[in-house]
Amino acid sequence: MNFHLTEEQEMVRKMVRNFVDKEINPYIQEWDAKGHFEPSVLKHLAQLELMGVCIPEQYGGSGMDYNTLAIVCEELERGDTAFRTAVSVHTGLNSLTILQWGTEAQKQKYLVPQAKGEKIGAFGLTEPNAGSDVAALQTTAVKDGDYYILNGQKTWISLCDYADHFLVFAYTDKNEKHKGISAFIVERTMPGFSSRAIKGKLGIRAGNTGELFFDNVKVPKENLLGEEGEGFKIAMSALDNGRFTVAAGACGQIQACIEESLNYCHERKTFGKEIGKHQLVQQMLAKMEAGYQMSRLLVFRAGSLKNEGKRNTRETSLAKWQACDFANEAANDAVQIHGAYGFSNEYPVERFLRNSKAPVIYEGTREIHTVMQAEYLLEYRSDKPLPNMLPSWPFESAKEEVQ
Repeated sequence: MNFHLTEEQEMVRKMVRNFVDKEINPYIQEWDAKGHFEPSVLKHLAQLELMGVCIPEQYGGSGMDYNTLAIVCEELERGDTAFRTAVSVHTGLNSLTILQWGTEAQKQKYLVPQAKGEKIGAFGLTEPNAGSDVAALQTTAVKDGDYYILNGQKTWISLCDYADHFLVFAYTDKNEKHKGISAFIVERTMPGFSSRAIKGKLGIRAGNTGELFFDNVKVPKENLLGEEGEGFKIAMSALDNGRFTVAAGACGQIQACIEESLNYCHERKTFGKEIGKHQLVQQMLAKMEAGYQMSRLLVFRAGSLKNEGKRNTRETSLAKWQACDFANEAANDAVQIHGAYGFSNEYPVERFLRNSKAPVIYEGTREIHTVMQAEYLLEYRSDKPLPNMLPSWPFESAKEEVQ
């Protein structure tokens, strides 16, 4: 594995960092305090061709590799988790899943405008009583001629009020348990669809999160993604991509904690010297740096497997678990370094701490990933190549299929 960024990757990193410093950091404290999601950020990201970073060019994307997507997510979360989350959901959970499982007609209709940033995609799996236990979902899809009739509810859905297209998972046959789940592409404009934002969140207050409601929504049969009963496999493959972007974003949050803490260590003095001179403070900084470097290696390892078109569920799970835990610890230490000032929004570290909790929970809780890693070691779990793997990078195979 080459641990150095390519010239193109370094260019992307600098571009996103400059964007974050100019378009997000000056306003994020205000957006967070007001619970305001700023949609113009997504338009600017589309203008920078960052809404389809690792989507092949023939489908409207930039055609870059998966580790470049990781760099984009890292730099975005250095600004705020809300905007990394938007890219994670739009690109990682939705667009890459359509690329992997969609028909050519579905790719042309939905993937191309999403990769260009003309339309926004989101992901609807979690329900009020179905989180880690995916098979407990209650949403149903009943075949009726040329349509499926969807009824049910989803919750904790990012971009609920702004996305144009949603990947929605529902039972087409409850008797088959998880093998009876199917996936559908649902448009916001379909009659019977509605959404509602969730207020009062601990963190990611500058993000749009909420509920989706389906009241006899008629979804054309051509919007079935994959085959009936493949929904669980599709959801798990989507989570491999979503978890990858979450892990990459966590690296950015650690980096933000380091930067803010270093600045404060040089600014604040106690007992006649900068607080950075105190060994216990140095210990916390050293932990942040170790967490950052280890997390980034795990993320790039998973990204390299993605670039080769190989299954990476185990590696991505480990990266997501460890990076999110390290980010949570880094944010907690950053608040501690700032002392009483870390307890107020005068400094951004209190926002980092609030934001750092959600990624430890969503897209597989810390506990779920712990069990997964143990089951791999015990050989209770093993990974086989999925019938529809993402094309390896560069995307010659995908281009040949289209031609």
